Amino acid sequence: PPRLLNTLDASEMLESLLALGGLVLLRDSVEWEGRGLLKALIKKSALCGEQVHVLGCEVSEEEFREGFGADVNNRLVYHDIFRDPLNWSKTGKAFPGGPLGILRAMCRRTGPGPVTVALDSLSWLLLRLPCITLCQTLHALSQPNIYPGDNSQVEQVRVLGLLHEELHGPGPMGALRSLAHTEVTLSGKMGQASASILYRRPQQHATLQTWWFSILPDFSLDLHKESPLQSQPHLDPQTTQVDPTAHLTFNLHLSKKEREARDSLTLPFQFSSEKQQALLYPVPGQKSHIFYEPDAYDVDQEDPDDDLDI
Repeated sequence: PPRLLNTLDASEMLESLLALGGLVLLRDSVEWEGRGLLKALIKKSALCGEQVHVLGCEVSEEEFREGFGADVNNRLVYHDIFRDPLNWSKTGKAFPGGPLGILRAMCRRTGPGPVTVALDSLSWLLLRLPCITLCQTLHALSQPNIYPGDNSQVEQVRVLGLLHEELHGPGPMGALRSLAHTEVTLSGKMGQASASILYRRPQQHATLQTWWFSILPDFSLDLHKESPLQSQPHLDPQTTQVDPTAHLTFNLHLSKKEREARDSLTLPFQFSSEKQQALLYPVPGQKSHIFYEPDAYDVDQEDPDDDLDI
């Protein structure tokens, strides 16, 4: 079985996901759900002393808080959209403007300090809001806030967005991926989950890192040093490579004999020593002749000036 790493390495993985700030996109699928990793990141942010806002759309608040300790739940500010998304019960607790109004209110924060915003899920929002409007709001939400003063403070903002990639086409997926500072693609093999993490750091090349892990009931992580046997990397259907040399009517490669014949061939524009001697020192009395044999299409039997009536 794979060997477990210590908790320091698991903490290192979570810190690397949260270090860049901005939008952290968690792409899951039917086979490999991402809510467990989302809750592990929320727990890490809360234990670091950050305030965490959760926009809950797909599961109830009780189900989402289940598994967290009191030290984590006390730091969660939960915005419940799941129970009554259209405010049909008329309780007066619904936020003006619905989910989009909540997101825009988060953009107008006044208190300093790092903030984590968890969206469960982006797919729920994307299926009900215009893609352009949602992307503009996410961009404004993930920008750091600068508080003026003698000791200017920069508030680090982190947005954790859970995205069910099988529900969306290439257009919305590409738009959200272009906004993400960190992109996590969940997959796995033989019952073990893996996270392929793409980091987009400013003014640096994007880097890719893969972790194999298991999520414990308390939403802590166990990392595995070795991947399962015969595991295959997760392939993005949008970036699947196609062999351009397949189904060609000609051969792009030469055999040894063909390569030797090509190297020994003298091209017309290459001047050999014989050509140079013939041009520089022509034989006396030798005249040049041009031999031309017209092709069938070189002679036009019709008079091109026939319509001029000359």
